[in-house]
Amino acid sequence: MVYTVTTSTDIETVKQELEAKAKEVGFGLLNTYAFKRILEEKGYPIEKDITVFELCNPPGAQQALTYLSEISVYLPCRISVYEDKGVTTLATIGIEDIVNNFDTDARFQSYMTILFENLKQVMYSWDN
Repeated sequence: MVYTVTTSTDIETVKQELEAKAKEVGFGLLNTYAFKRILEEKGYPIEKDITVFELCNPPGAQQALTYLSEISVYLPCRISVYEDKGVTTLATIGIEDIVNNFDTDARFQSYMTILFENLKQVMYSWDN
């Protein structure tokens, strides 16, 4: 259910460029969560630099929420960026897996697949 991509691009570059790359395919940045900083401020430090980017494609969100209210628990779309053993990793929820768990028609599944492809395009923006 988690979809991951690795890149040789350093984590800081990915974090700096992610918003612009997402915008190129119709996603806007809603918020970011720098978990290392957030947890350290609360007295629960972690070693890994993990940042989650919340992204929204308004037409996609409208379509999804109009068709299937339950999908709201998976919105907005998120991409997590972190380093694992020196390699920058991007991870997100596998939208196709989620949609396939609901009783939906082929048209809705196709639409959500297109959105997921655009999200994956963002994740593959480096090393191309």
